[in-house]
Amino acid sequence: MSEAKARKIHEASMRILKNTGMKFVHPDALRILKDNGIRVEGQVAFFEEDQILKWVGKAPAEFGMKAANKANDLTIGGDHVVNGVTIVTKVMERDGTERVATIDDYLKLLKLYEGNPKIGINGGLTVEPEEIPVLSKHLVLNLISLCHSEKVLYTAGGNNEQMEAVIKLTRTRLGLTEEELRERQVIIGLSNTNSALMLDSEMTETILTFAKHNQPVIIASAAMSGSTAPVTIAGAITLTNAEVLSAIVLAQMFAPGAPVIYGSQSTVSDLRTGGIAIGAPESALCSKYCAELAKHYGVPCRAGGALTDAKAFDPQAAYEGMLTYYANASSKVNVILHSAGVMNGYLSMSFDKVIMDFEIIDYVDRYLKDIDVNEDTIPEDLIQKVGHAGSYLVEKHTRKFCRIDPLMTHISARGTESDPQSFYKKIDKRMEQLLEAYKKPVIPEVILSEMKKIVSSYGISDELIEKCI
Repeated sequence: MSEAKARKIHEASMRILKNTGMKFVHPDALRILKDNGIRVEGQVAFFEEDQILKWVGKAPAEFGMKAANKANDLTIGGDHVVNGVTIVTKVMERDGTERVATIDDYLKLLKLYEGNPKIGINGGLTVEPEEIPVLSKHLVLNLISLCHSEKVLYTAGGNNEQMEAVIKLTRTRLGLTEEELRERQVIIGLSNTNSALMLDSEMTETILTFAKHNQPVIIASAAMSGSTAPVTIAGAITLTNAEVLSAIVLAQMFAPGAPVIYGSQSTVSDLRTGGIAIGAPESALCSKYCAELAKHYGVPCRAGGALTDAKAFDPQAAYEGMLTYYANASSKVNVILHSAGVMNGYLSMSFDKVIMDFEIIDYVDRYLKDIDVNEDTIPEDLIQKVGHAGSYLVEKHTRKFCRIDPLMTHISARGTESDPQSFYKKIDKRMEQLLEAYKKPVIPEVILSEMKKIVSSYGISDELIEKCI
């Protein structure tokens, strides 16, 4: 059923791109499209279905990502599911109050994500520290991430100068020449379309800069049904599809074969307030069809994550996060950003929710893993031996499988626990365990010195640089 519905969405998207078209603001985008036979009128490009399928078909269905520590290398695409970090602005405390973020918050988040082996992508714009000048945030946050993480990193989108600086800094940290960088994928960029049916100048430069260096870029739409997209979810998904496909075409025309990731953060608007509703079941449906459509086109996909609109760390944060994360994982979304910690419609994050979402990821993964059925997991001889009203507690089979089959939880209450505060105490304990286990990467002084020079050349003060490394 999903496949048939995806086909109808595709057909409607093709008609929209042919009849309504997609607006491209950047002159380079318009030039590239014209040079490759796309009909352009003013700033609007009109596409035929065969043009869309031809160019989207040049994007790789799967590619590898190299991390600073090869143990953290990833594969993006196919049935691989990779969790990534949240992308917000502020920090929400346990009592629901919000505050501006600091560099210490960014570092704490990075260390928590680093300590969870189920988080494959770190760095990026997890929060926006107030100490960092707005125009320098991409570079400075990339510096912090490169100095404190050995996982694959991503960066939020920006203009050409900002993206070139981030890529140069990343290449320097990994000891790669420009040519060596083009031969491997080491950092993921993030570009968002502007619903409805537009790609702005800055996001265009993100796409073109990453394609130039053969680094993967997520091209995502965050359409809101009822405000920036039709109120029906099918209409919003169709608009999302048209936006993302046209931008993928641009990337492939500029650099055929460049790795791209089909993205959707689309969801519903709360028409009572006009606000975004990321924890809604419709958000989960948008993620499901993101995966279905990306599969249809043969490209990797990105959606997100453990999402909620909750204004405090409360039951709403839990049930919305569980639903939206499950929708992504069960649909095999290849890159799940916002996998842990997001609150209040992307406006803030909660350290408590980071730890709770880690548990949600474990629960969902365990369910999707299903069960093994074989002679070892159905021990008929043991069942015969124990017989009626017997106990399996001290049996060798129990000792063998007790840490393999049942999920060992970190924060969930079980058995005879009766302390009503145990949930929060366990969150604090788990957070402390992850932070204590963290080990900072060792970077050769010659590389670190070169990284400092690069950042300093963009006007970042020595005091801020030292605080970041």
